[in-house]
Amino acid sequence: MDEMIEFDPFEGMSDDEIDAMASEAEAPCFAPQDGSGFRSGFVALVGRPNSGKSTLLNALLGEKVAITSPVAQTTRRRMRGVINRDDCQIVFVDTPGLHKPKDSLGSELNRSALAELGDVDVVALLIDATKPIGRGDTWVAERVAKSPAAKVLVLTKLDLATPEMVARQLDAARELMEFDDEIATSSVAGFNVDAFVDVVAKYLPYGPHWFPVGMSTDATDESIVAEFVREKVLLRTKEEVPHAVGVACDELSFKKGGRVLVARATIYVEREGQKGIIIGKRGHVLKSIGIDARRDLERLFNCTVSLELEVRVKPDWRQDAREIRRFGYSADD
Repeated sequence: MDEMIEFDPFEGMSDDEIDAMASEAEAPCFAPQDGSGFRSGFVALVGRPNSGKSTLLNALLGEKVAITSPVAQTTRRRMRGVINRDDCQIVFVDTPGLHKPKDSLGSELNRSALAELGDVDVVALLIDATKPIGRGDTWVAERVAKSPAAKVLVLTKLDLATPEMVARQLDAARELMEFDDEIATSSVAGFNVDAFVDVVAKYLPYGPHWFPVGMSTDATDESIVAEFVREKVLLRTKEEVPHAVGVACDELSFKKGGRVLVARATIYVEREGQKGIIIGKRGHVLKSIGIDARRDLERLFNCTVSLELEVRVKPDWRQDAREIRRFGYSADD
């Protein structure tokens, strides 16, 4: 994991190009505003891989919509989660973890995350309370500092850290850059999750509802199916097939008046050996992946789910811009 976060300049990108994506506009940060009125805006969750972005988003929404796993680069699609309160609507943007890219997919994920920095009202920089701050955090903080948005430090995973670790991490994080606000949280324990909403809400401008009140995420049903299947692949295969997996939902329809969801998805890998690992002896692993994904999907969609899975080999798809876009992992999607 540590190798993934030792940053060098992106391969194929100059520093000027990278900095431009973080938006060096001279617009001032949003400051807390007094008075009454409805506030609305966008909050980007950014940080190193496995800093707790998707787990925090799920905790904020009170349901699992973003996949999580111990594997770096679990998040590949930008996902928006919407929280509605009487006085505000906050759109949280879950971004891929910023890391040193090893292929075209990794570079595209970085571009996707960096592109959000200049297009939101608040940037929440998440830092794991249990891991030493290193060059990766410094690199990310330098980009966050250039954003015209308000900056909030979010120390995560307090349930795994001692008070001494938290104190040291806060001191180290404050050395990275100047923050407008800070908060320490535990998404797993539910500690300071609502307080985090209160913190970012005061930096939002006055504005309208950007999404319908009943909408909790902008993710399509097809992308949710694909991502939940990919999560189960990561959890079942662990280090054996880490980043070579892409999943596409080929078919999705609701039957019997919405009581049954019928979905068909294809799991893509780059080598025959990886295909064999995912299928497993007599199809045991693939069957387990399907069962696990179906259970999560049934909870989310509140209906019976019929899920059919297939595994195919597509050599070097992570180097193919067309395939990256087809899976929905492009920064432009």
